[in-house]
Amino acid sequence: MNDNKNNPAGYSIEEGNAASRNAYNWSKKTFANRAGLPGEPAQDLDGGFSNEIRFGAERLGISSDGIGTKIEVAERLNTYDTLGYDLIAMTADDLISAGFVPTNLSNIIDVNHLDYDVVDQLMHGLHDAANFTKIAITGGEIAELGNRIGGWPGAKMNFNWCSTAIGVLHPSLAQPLSGKTAQAGHVVVALRSPSFRSNGYSLARKTLQKVFGDNWHEAPYDGTDADRYATWGAAMLAPSLIYSPGVTALLDAGLPLHGIAHITGGGVADNFQRVLKNGLGAVLDNLFEPLPAMQRLCEIGDITAETAYLYWNMGTGMLIVTEEASAAAVVASLQASGYDAQVAGHLTAEAGVTLRVGAGELRYA
Repeated sequence: MNDNKNNPAGYSIEEGNAASRNAYNWSKKTFANRAGLPGEPAQDLDGGFSNEIRFGAERLGISSDGIGTKIEVAERLNTYDTLGYDLIAMTADDLISAGFVPTNLSNIIDVNHLDYDVVDQLMHGLHDAANFTKIAITGGEIAELGNRIGGWPGAKMNFNWCSTAIGVLHPSLAQPLSGKTAQAGHVVVALRSPSFRSNGYSLARKTLQKVFGDNWHEAPYDGTDADRYATWGAAMLAPSLIYSPGVTALLDAGLPLHGIAHITGGGVADNFQRVLKNGLGAVLDNLFEPLPAMQRLCEIGDITAETAYLYWNMGTGMLIVTEEASAAAVVASLQASGYDAQVAGHLTAEAGVTLRVGAGELRYA
């Protein structure tokens, strides 16, 4: 299934998932190298957003990610000081999804040729995002790779940016959060995302290119929040919101959390299924309204709701499973930390995820 009708982003989600599983299976074959030694990996977080390594009694989490083709938007706009929020969000929020509080980050910038000012903007933004997250940047490299790195032809510098972050298991937890303790009837709390984060850009860029042409980033933005952005480029560059400080506050307060899904590549249902264990499912009937830019892209690009919720977060960046008696306290704590949060649904004994949204009922097996 790799035709444009079924895969408007131009790639197969099934093939991508299969490749990721295969890569992880090869990785797992190396776990025995550290069995009983410092740095021993966990064996029970398959399908999670990060993994665990053990140093005696100390349990650390590790996550690697990048910001993908969102970089092209920054290149088109010659604006680079917000990408650090995207880079940290991709790893820090994967860590906190398992209960690991992010502590340190190392990053690699691969460039075609070096531009001091661009790198300065990148690192300035990374510094600001690290301060927000209370994470230390303790390693990095800049590699000049010539024509091995491509991108927007008019950019001062083409580059790729990836990072690895580590974190420590929150002291309130005996085990990482994986969804294994969740039960039917537990409540799902959603956190709003004000941006695309660093996911779904292949479909978004393809749609904008088709509607507005090569210079789509200069096209006037006409979403319902048009007072926020002048152009489509500015709307697409909106930085990721980092959720880990708010979730850390939940753990500090001792609130019971049973699973967390970071809504990244693969959309709402695919990511939430990663924390649904023991045959559980979910009905999500009170998600946030679709992000205006995503809603407008659906309209001008003739993109169905099924496709949009498959590729984009649609305004929901994280889902948290808690107990019904604690749901109000979880929402209140997140709101006190500055996040938009609301009860979005509940877990069911029947497998599968059902989304009840304005476009109708969408069911994902």
